[in-house]
Amino acid sequence: MAADALPSTMKRVLVAYDGSAQSEAALEHALEAFPDAELHVVTVVDPAEATYASTEELPAISEAWYDEAIDSAEDILATAREQAGDREILTDTVVGRPGRSIVEYAEDEDVDQVVTGSHGRTGVSRLLLGSVAETIVRRSPVPVTVVR
Repeated sequence: MAADALPSTMKRVLVAYDGSAQSEAALEHALEAFPDAELHVVTVVDPAEATYASTEELPAISEAWYDEAIDSAEDILATAREQAGDREILTDTVVGRPGRSIVEYAEDEDVDQVVTGSHGRTGVSRLLLGSVAETIVRRSPVPVTVVR
């Protein structure tokens, strides 16, 4: 279904947002395509990233890493709120594997549509469609729009 054919009257739309150019494009698409929807903009803190970044013992750095990751997530969501301008959006940070966490959020919050970028900001998920976007497309209980 073409983006132009999507109903603009969706009640709840979830935007996966990590601060990348692709997620900014996804949010812009959602703002334009779903002007009357309740927009949920979600960023995910992935604990697996702590193990990739660490050269120290995991227990020693995990608390500091987590605090820094949450601060970074808040900065990312502040950018999303700025991008939304006067449009009210709901923002949330969840902890877990990004693709699965987005799908779980979509189920828990009973959203009608998910909008995501084709690939994210960091890691292997940048390759091709992106493992996060692919997971969302394959597992989502609702339609997914992938924005490049």
